[in-house]
Amino acid sequence: MALRIALDAMGGDFGADIIVPAAIDSLALHPELELILVGDAAVLADKLKTFPVNQRISVVHASQKVDMDEAPSHALRFKKDSSMRVAINLIKENQADACVSAGNTGALMATARYVLKTLPNIDRPAICTALPTMTGHCHMLDLGANIDSTAHQLFQFAVMGSELTSAIDGLSAPKVGLLNIGQEEIKGNEQVKETAQLLAKSDLNYIGFVEGDDIYKGVVDVVVCDGFVGNVSIKTSEGVAKMIGFYLKKSFNRHWFSRLAGLIAMPVLKQFKDQIDPRHYNGASLLGLRGIVVKSHGSADRLAFRHAIKEAVLEVEKNVPARISNHLGRNLNKGG
Repeated sequence: MALRIALDAMGGDFGADIIVPAAIDSLALHPELELILVGDAAVLADKLKTFPVNQRISVVHASQKVDMDEAPSHALRFKKDSSMRVAINLIKENQADACVSAGNTGALMATARYVLKTLPNIDRPAICTALPTMTGHCHMLDLGANIDSTAHQLFQFAVMGSELTSAIDGLSAPKVGLLNIGQEEIKGNEQVKETAQLLAKSDLNYIGFVEGDDIYKGVVDVVVCDGFVGNVSIKTSEGVAKMIGFYLKKSFNRHWFSRLAGLIAMPVLKQFKDQIDPRHYNGASLLGLRGIVVKSHGSADRLAFRHAIKEAVLEVEKNVPARISNHLGRNLNKGG
């Protein structure tokens, strides 16, 4: 059975220059996949000229694009024929099973929520992505969609994150941890403490509080937090990774002996880089919507955007929204 994904081909820092090649790569990797490139038809036709004709790729014209610094409210009101909006509309019209965009995060969330609406019993969608850990990877949410979240909303995030992880990773009972400033029950604000009580009464595999350094240890499969904390955490992690890379490069270039040591260590360094390469984890899910929308990093290259498409493929194959909807009522009844 064909699997159809709409791509916002104008979104992101590089637009069609990256998205078209990534689309061609994805078609080779997923024989059942059909892709719909949404954007300026003339631009896309020109980009596609450099690749062999493929019947599994089509173009839908959109006369507008959403700028990366554009206010979400402006995009929602005045960019109704943007590549982002048209791609999301294709889901609503049952012409696509999912949408992938590297565009403006705020505009993507606002547009997706307006067009697709949220699932029953979901107050707000959340941004969730996979992060590398010492034992593999974990999923973390929310990463910036909701700056202030109530305990009940955090509980909903936990349910959504658990269902996504169960579907994608094949885990029957993913371990769920609540991000806090300590593991003791007395630690944290009232919001976190109330959420912990809701989680403890649910049938989720809730293991308690986790601290920031636990995220990458692999002690949990799902890390739950509000969007303010999550966004600061992941941006801090990205900064630390860049700093480590900077000092490694600086140290190996210090003099001829260190450069020689660098050459000897190159295979190990390459393996290390591949294991934590953020491009392999590109593709954040906008969970809680009545459809599948995946957000790629705005500066994603060809490989990274390909991984965002792969994330969308997996979520369609596992029917993640239906899983969340089917299991949410059961957990909410137990958790409150």
